Amino acid sequence: MVTWNIATAEPPEDVTSLLHLDALPLTDLYAIGLQEVRATPVKFMSDLIWEDSWSHLFMNTLAPRGFVKVTSVRMQGLLLLIFAKQMHLPYIRNIQSTYIRTGVFGYWGNKGGVSVRFSFYGHMVCFLNCHLAAHVGNALQRVDELEYILETQEFDMFDTPHVLDHKVVFCLGDLNFRIQDHGLHFLRSSINGGRFNLLWSKDQLIMMKKKEPFLQEFEEGPLHFQPTYKFDRKSDTYDSSGKKRKPAWTDRILWRVKPKGLPSEDDDGEDEKASTSTVNEEDEDPILVTQNSYTSDMSYGVSDHKPVIAAFTMEMRKCWDTPLVSVSPLGVWSADENPLLTYTVLEDFMSSTWDWIALYKVGFKSPTDYESFVWVRENDLPEIDEVIQVSCMKKIPLLGGEFVLGYYSTNLQSIVGLSADFQVSSPLDLLITHI
Repeated sequence: MVTWNIATAEPPEDVTSLLHLDALPLTDLYAIGLQEVRATPVKFMSDLIWEDSWSHLFMNTLAPRGFVKVTSVRMQGLLLLIFAKQMHLPYIRNIQSTYIRTGVFGYWGNKGGVSVRFSFYGHMVCFLNCHLAAHVGNALQRVDELEYILETQEFDMFDTPHVLDHKVVFCLGDLNFRIQDHGLHFLRSSINGGRFNLLWSKDQLIMMKKKEPFLQEFEEGPLHFQPTYKFDRKSDTYDSSGKKRKPAWTDRILWRVKPKGLPSEDDDGEDEKASTSTVNEEDEDPILVTQNSYTSDMSYGVSDHKPVIAAFTMEMRKCWDTPLVSVSPLGVWSADENPLLTYTVLEDFMSSTWDWIALYKVGFKSPTDYESFVWVRENDLPEIDEVIQVSCMKKIPLLGGEFVLGYYSTNLQSIVGLSADFQVSSPLDLLITHI
């Protein structure tokens, strides 16, 4: 999980370190929250059509490693991207996104929250990327804005209509909480000496957690990294301008596992430094969330913020391990043949005549990054376990290569069935073989 206020900057050339691509254990999901993506009217409209430069960089970096962009949501400068290993795609269902504005009377999306929710192997998960009000004196406004976002964002789901209805919620972003009371000299000397613990008691988020019940339901790992704001660009030097803004942990990653009931009045709440949480043991399908790391990356200097990265492990029982649809190629596939495929609906779901089956090159970037596609049965929907044969897929790549078929559900907004990888032959290869 990554949060980064990029301050309208263009992306760096490489994000390998940012994404911990070489870390073990291997990652299954990425949630990347950006704030202050450049959002002039012309730039914003062009990004809606062609994707922004940051999304392109992340897709180009992750796709060769087998990650597919599940979805994204953008509200002006706020952007949230979700990536998953290809093997998980059929088990990520009911994807929905939403946003809400809080800045400038709620009309311009410079502040607020964007969120994505989905069912992951049957467990309801929500990711929320926020950018809250700035300045040291606005701590209460930040709390009010976060509470407003959590209470008013709505999804068209009967069982999880709001963010806090989900079993697991990850809240990340430029929450803009500051370190109050301490002078600039004490702040910088504590940071330079690595004595971050001396600053925790005056961190506004930690202070507010002791007062606000809804914040006490969220957990955060210990702040064992230096404050991530505000730096001179392209350096590790804190603000040297005339304003000399005080360093602060503005960029944070929190998480919440849905409690089974309200805490007792005697309960003082969880320790701020807790790194593991679970639902009530009576839950039939419990989920355990463990934070493995929580840090920043000082090597990136394109912004006046440093990115914050957290790695989590979610342990859960899979509520299902069968895709909704089975799809397979038939026979030899090449550009000069009429390709055939079969698909079978394995479980009842809200299928639609607007569903489609696409041919993807192995290493595809998103559900819309297909080489060709065909609509499913046009007139009536198939019965469960009925084997349907489909032909007429056009524009088969001439050069061939390794490909995969995917069944996309319009109602669920996700790929609900994937074939095994298979070879599409080049007509030239076939000709040489026959000679």
